[in-house]
Amino acid sequence: MSKGKQSYRILDGTSLKIIAMISMVFDHVGDNFFPEQTWMRIVGRIALPIFAFCIAEGFSHTHDRRKYLLRMGIFACVSEIPFDLVTSGRMLEFTHQNIMITFFWSILALICFEKINDRKTKTARFCGIAVLMIFAVSSLLLGMDYNILAVGLICIYYFLRDKAPVWNHVAAMVYHVLLRNVGIYLYGLLGFLPLFLYNGKRGRGLKWLFYVFYPAHLLVI
Repeated sequence: MSKGKQSYRILDGTSLKIIAMISMVFDHVGDNFFPEQTWMRIVGRIALPIFAFCIAEGFSHTHDRRKYLLRMGIFACVSEIPFDLVTSGRMLEFTHQNIMITFFWSILALICFEKINDRKTKTARFCGIAVLMIFAVSSLLLGMDYNILAVGLICIYYFLRDKAPVWNHVAAMVYHVLLRNVGIYLYGLLGFLPLFLYNGKRGRGLKWLFYVFYPAHLLVI
């Protein structure tokens, strides 16, 4: 593809994460302080598709997946008390878990899938897919934020990572519509628009920014 045809791809990985974080702030501030301002919740729907894509990208390119999993797990635990305070007013509440726990669960699912699939047999492939389905369903049963939607989007982007970007996003959008097509959740499709502008570059990195920002902004709220 010529350079001219790619000129619209102006967003790198760091830009995507910043857009998602801003969207997330609008969502949480709107939900807690301005519940009548529906537009703030609509803006908040942008975050999940972007974060799901970034998690899949991070998993595919990290040099140490165990450290990636550990890092996500640590901050998932750190985030749970601020998340519970915001969503329920209690220090700990076990019916609804924060999104970083969902991301941790998704990364763990992909690690298990790859371990099983390393055997390169049809049976292993089938078992690997079954394991992913078990993780997805259990995310719902365990009350994880965005549960099956988030796990499924991350898996779609992982499996289609070598395909043309447009097909990745179209497949993810179809999946999103099938699972969340009621009320403000349909506006989650807006989150795919920045992904079409992704240029494949990491950007400045700032890998610790999201990990720290998520619990910090919840604590402030």
